[in-house]
Amino acid sequence: MNEYENYDGLGLAELVKSGETSASELLDDALLRVDAQDGELGALVLRSEDDARAEIEAGLPDGPFTGVPWLLKDLHLSIPNRPLTNGSNLFADYLPDEESELVTRYRRAGLVTFGRTHSPEFGLTCTTESRLHGVTRNPWNPAHTSGGSSGGASTAVSAGYLPLANASDGGGSIRIPASCCGLFGMKPSRGRTPMGPQSGEGWGGMSAVHAVTRSVRDSAALLDATAGPDLGAPYAAQPPARPWLEEVGAATGQLRIALQTDTFNGLPTDPDCVAAARSAAALCESLGHIVEEKSFTPDDAMRTATITLMAANTRAVLEDRAAALGRPLSPDDVEPGTWGMTGFTENSTARDYARAVRTIHAVGRAFARHQQDYDVILTPTMGAPPPEIGVLSLSHPNPAEATETLLQVIGYTQLSNATGCPAASVPLYWNKAGLPIGVQLIGRIDDEATLFRLSAQLEKARPWFHKRPTGA
Repeated sequence: MNEYENYDGLGLAELVKSGETSASELLDDALLRVDAQDGELGALVLRSEDDARAEIEAGLPDGPFTGVPWLLKDLHLSIPNRPLTNGSNLFADYLPDEESELVTRYRRAGLVTFGRTHSPEFGLTCTTESRLHGVTRNPWNPAHTSGGSSGGASTAVSAGYLPLANASDGGGSIRIPASCCGLFGMKPSRGRTPMGPQSGEGWGGMSAVHAVTRSVRDSAALLDATAGPDLGAPYAAQPPARPWLEEVGAATGQLRIALQTDTFNGLPTDPDCVAAARSAAALCESLGHIVEEKSFTPDDAMRTATITLMAANTRAVLEDRAAALGRPLSPDDVEPGTWGMTGFTENSTARDYARAVRTIHAVGRAFARHQQDYDVILTPTMGAPPPEIGVLSLSHPNPAEATETLLQVIGYTQLSNATGCPAASVPLYWNKAGLPIGVQLIGRIDDEATLFRLSAQLEKARPWFHKRPTGA
């Protein structure tokens, strides 16, 4: 199909259902594109074509995405007896023994998994580079990062391998790659999609799992197919009033939108990113919405709290894996940035962890009060355009320099992880260098519906679907 890339996931599934193509032919199309481009781009770390062919041969379920090629991120989500490295040498030989609930739901939706995409070690940075798997490059400019930690997914979708791919987000790791690669990326509310059976939450409730997509409606339909608590989930988001797919194209009404162009953590914002947000705000005003500038500044304790939660959870994973291997944990097991960050826990106590949870909950309460006057908060997605390869690496020779850039990049995204609010990156702007610059929409907790309505309205007003990297 020469027109494969002209369809989103729902469009490809309709072709399969009508008999105009087949799941096998779509898989062929995806693999042709992987073969042609991935040697340079490095999005995939595992190719499981035989498993995908076997699934198709056995008969696919009737779901919204039946027959559509799909890639899992190489982080946390497991398939029994299939590799899951988490981007780390420590897990290079790891074979899980159970299937994640989300993987089961992806199967039920009809998606055909044919591999895994690159993630940096344990998803700890906003580029997709690892000592184990090498470098993932941005299709818009291979000298630049495709974001992280879902950068393998964003490269695969942006380069046209497939129309949507699995992604996860603990500090911006869906939205930042979407911004870097000109895609739509929705981080759902806390508890919206299941983490089981392996865990009840990620990073103290800051992490969420969903996808990067080329269309808003694919994101909505996929969330319809996968949302809801699994057996024994410790908490769950409030269910929507109606399917999110029905929100795509529905009237938005006149929304009150707060524009913020200063980061939540005090780091500077690049002028390109400010310009992207102001351009989006002007577009919203032209569509009849009320936009006013209003900033929210969380307590400085939020930074320490989020680091505490990330470091403690990651260090526990490292120690548990070393114990399973029957040996002590060594600094050589992981990249320097990982070891340095988890070393933050050496002088931390259980009391510090409890205070960190209390802090992010307090920030969530304060932000909810700020949101009472607004339907949506509009910001740049990132504090800077996509950095060059190497700048954010966990093996950077100057960790302090890498950390400063990292904090600038996540200056707008991490708040939504701490508060549990849904947030989306929308691709509405490209800078003079030709790099995508995303705009972030933050909604009230459990209100993905408003974000899907507004995102779809913006998608119609300023279409991006056919805007593709040169050579992709």
